[in-house]
Amino acid sequence: MSGPRAAAMAGPDASLVEVALPLPVRRLFTYRVPGPAPAVGTRVQVPFRNRTLTGWVLGPGKDVAGMRDVLAVLDSRPSVGGELLDLARWIAEYYVAPVGMVLRAMLPAPATAAPRRRLVARVVRPIGTLAELEGVFGRAQRQREAFERLLEAGGRQAVAALAEQGFSRSVVRGLEAKGLIRVAGEVVLRDPFREEPVEKGDAPTPTAGQRGVLRRMVGMLGRGGGTFLLHGVTSSGKTLVYIELIRSVLRRGEGALMLVPEIALTPQTVARFRRAFGDLVAVLHSGLSDGERFDAWTQLRSGEKRIAIGARSAVFAPVSALGVVVVDEEHDGSYKQSESPRYSARDVAVVRAGRAGAVCLLGSATPSLESWANAQGGKYTLLELPDRVGGGVLPEVRIVDLRSRGKPDSGAARPPSPNSASGASGPPTPPVHVISPPLLDALRQRVGRSEQTILLLNRRGYASLALCRSCGDITECTHCSVSMTLHRGRRRMICHHCGHTARPPRQCARCGSTELSFRGLGTEQVERIVLESLPGTRVARMDMDTTGGKWSHRDILARVESGAVDILVGTQMIAKGLDFHRVTLVGVINADIGLHLPDFRSCERTFQLLSQVAGRAGRGHLRGEVIIQTYVPDHYVVRAAVAHDYHGFVERELSARTDPRYPPCVRMARILVSSPAQSAALSGAESLAVWLRGRTRSRPEILGPAPAPIEKLHGRFRWHLLLRGRASEVGRALNAVADDFRSPGAGIRISLDRDPLHLM
Repeated sequence: MSGPRAAAMAGPDASLVEVALPLPVRRLFTYRVPGPAPAVGTRVQVPFRNRTLTGWVLGPGKDVAGMRDVLAVLDSRPSVGGELLDLARWIAEYYVAPVGMVLRAMLPAPATAAPRRRLVARVVRPIGTLAELEGVFGRAQRQREAFERLLEAGGRQAVAALAEQGFSRSVVRGLEAKGLIRVAGEVVLRDPFREEPVEKGDAPTPTAGQRGVLRRMVGMLGRGGGTFLLHGVTSSGKTLVYIELIRSVLRRGEGALMLVPEIALTPQTVARFRRAFGDLVAVLHSGLSDGERFDAWTQLRSGEKRIAIGARSAVFAPVSALGVVVVDEEHDGSYKQSESPRYSARDVAVVRAGRAGAVCLLGSATPSLESWANAQGGKYTLLELPDRVGGGVLPEVRIVDLRSRGKPDSGAARPPSPNSASGASGPPTPPVHVISPPLLDALRQRVGRSEQTILLLNRRGYASLALCRSCGDITECTHCSVSMTLHRGRRRMICHHCGHTARPPRQCARCGSTELSFRGLGTEQVERIVLESLPGTRVARMDMDTTGGKWSHRDILARVESGAVDILVGTQMIAKGLDFHRVTLVGVINADIGLHLPDFRSCERTFQLLSQVAGRAGRGHLRGEVIIQTYVPDHYVVRAAVAHDYHGFVERELSARTDPRYPPCVRMARILVSSPAQSAALSGAESLAVWLRGRTRSRPEILGPAPAPIEKLHGRFRWHLLLRGRASEVGRALNAVADDFRSPGAGIRISLDRDPLHLM
């Protein structure tokens, strides 16, 4: 069946179907459809109240009052196969989310887009001799030229391409009338990498250590699979292990799924995988157009492409005969979905592989504590690569103690005008809390030796707050209880949570004083200071402000790889997975950002960030160095990062989470209650806490309610409760809230987050 099938008013032979709709309600809806019921997983268009929605058939329905009719059946075959449908049901159950919302997350806009078609002219009657050409075309010289162009192009060419060469549609119609060509519509696959050359070269040979871990995983292919945690130091060759494992899977006629945490990692990863596997690779991430993702999804589903590479949502890619799932940088927080359904792509990958009997490989130089505990407990199999490839050594790490080097807020009270120029002779000395003398000297040495540097500051913008010197007021977002950040290039104050923008203030909104000081630091200011301190240095900045374009990640990284950049300044997106052999210096401008947040994972995230960015240095034959600037040089997180001591950090951090108990020592969920009115959010949270304690009888443990650390976000005040206990206890409590609790007032929203990564 081609195209939507309109549904007539149901007659005696009508079928009843249960339909999951993308609504925040945990129930299915029954509709009538004429004739046999569509297959489970088929999309249908249905009326819902006064609008039209697209839902998915999940099975036969029961006769209920007020049933309405399906408007159209949208698929000739189910858009969700049995494996993915079962996975959707598991996600809905575990994360206590409506299955319709899960299916919408699995099949975003690309799955509902139409394939692109173009008119193609194809030769159906070739002419072989000059005499025949003269006899057929006579004076129709343009027709003859167009026909010869078609022959030169192999007998087929797009009509649009002929038009670009100057051949009008009437010329093409003339060839059709002579019976020489046939013009028909053909599906055009939108492949963003089609024109990208595939680099050739000899494939690296796995080391003895890599061969050892590969043997253990390959031995489980076709034998029920299993989950493996690969703990390999930075530059130990984890990507080569991924490639060789997938190569073994392809030999078995199976497919592979490869997850990366950031779009920034995709260009390098795709290049390496295309070098190894050519056109078998499909890419799925939000940086592509809807059409490009739709075509990649279609090719994976048909089996034309057998390897899917992408970020979080690629865990739902319809890979045929799935044999292996790889999760690179498995510790990364971006694998957690921040909106309903709040799934973890890493954990979904483990479940999907297990259900398919596939091997699941989680790789990281700094595994999450949950994965490490699973490996220590025997749930996962631990594999280790303790050495860098080629005999390389981990970089030397030095600490710069900022406590004795000036206050962080010293210097100008307001950012200089973009058009201002320094009147001093020679490059100015940068503020020591931004670039200390040891780091500045190291930068000069690298520039002089034509080596490259990465500077990390995990905060974008120019200045992180505007402070009134008279009354101490800080300019906050009108919708969120956070300070606005100055973006000097755009001359705007921006909220990094809701995106609200405003002009930089000229006077204090509370007291009217004009004594304003722009304080704090962001990547934009670091970039300016580097350019002023090292004139002529080629600097690139990589953060959310500079990577909004479709190919911006790729373009920036290509400049670094080609040697056109001396210093790359960026946020956490430059801290992991990137492989540049001429980077010999990594500087961490402020290691303390994020370390003291009111979140039990703050130390773990800081250690992972420092360790990962340190691993970008010295990945080639040149020795690497890392300089970490900090106000807490004796903190155990900093000391462990300096010593490259993952095991020591894990031992200390796991001990800290036993009393009070936090994951992985216990399972946890967060219930967030929000409202536009502060009093309503508080009363709603208190009512929920009382109701929940009455239902659970102290299991799981209920903490709160308490105001969220960011109390107001997107115009809503937020209070939260935390649940701690066994997985079954936490699950029962969340299901009770979703099914039975009734909100005490209008405008109150309740969101459930199982296994939360952030408590802000």
